[in-house]
Amino acid sequence: MKANYHTHTSRCHHAEGTDEDYIKSAILGGFDILGFSDHAPWPYTTGFVSETRMLLSELPDYVSHILELKEKYKDQIEIHVGLECEYYPQMISWLSEIKEKYPLEYLLFGNHHYPSEEEASFFGMCTTDLHQLHRYEKSLIEGMQTGLYTYVAHPDLFMGAYPTFDKHCEEVSRNICREANKQHLPLEYNLGCADYCEMTGESLFPHPAFWEIAKEEGCTAIIGVDAHAPYNLATQKYYDKAVETLRMLGIPRLEKLDL
Repeated sequence: MKANYHTHTSRCHHAEGTDEDYIKSAILGGFDILGFSDHAPWPYTTGFVSETRMLLSELPDYVSHILELKEKYKDQIEIHVGLECEYYPQMISWLSEIKEKYPLEYLLFGNHHYPSEEEASFFGMCTTDLHQLHRYEKSLIEGMQTGLYTYVAHPDLFMGAYPTFDKHCEEVSRNICREANKQHLPLEYNLGCADYCEMTGESLFPHPAFWEIAKEEGCTAIIGVDAHAPYNLATQKYYDKAVETLRMLGIPRLEKLDL
């Protein structure tokens, strides 16, 4: 079973291509299941407008259009619709209501900012010191404990900016892995930086040291393409390499979500 539940759309302003383009590319790439999980719109009350997510007014069209395509392509590929969401404590009740109001099948936990995008920079670029590292850890663990999320997207996102994987990273990683196990949440082996890492030789995420700890802690992994362009789904080599890496590590891989 080849599945990807981490797919964005052009509504988030940093992805490209039509919804249908992603589906066609997924079919070309041999996927059996494609889940859309664009960045959740948040009901900001300050007038703040995000440059990295859809507007709240776009949510109904997002859901309805994916469902239309689900029906159109039902004989070729299994389609699901969800959102990638942060943990913003003051908006958790709203998120619960939205999940009930719309036919959203799952929520991915992408810990990008805390306590909100209005107040904090992107963890993948600003986690350069211990204070930020522990903010990432604290917010990720608290978010997992809400029970709202289906799995944790890019749990090692902090290595996008933290200078080197040191003893503090080891401790944080172990705490994240242990909480994920406690909450029965899979951790995503994220391929969003795969082409960049291959080109530069850098280890951002998925970070090898994090996944060694995930192995030691007995975590379960799920592969996420984190597609921001249709070609990400048509290119099979990174997915195949991820399958082999997890197999070599001995980390169980969840092939399909029970939705």
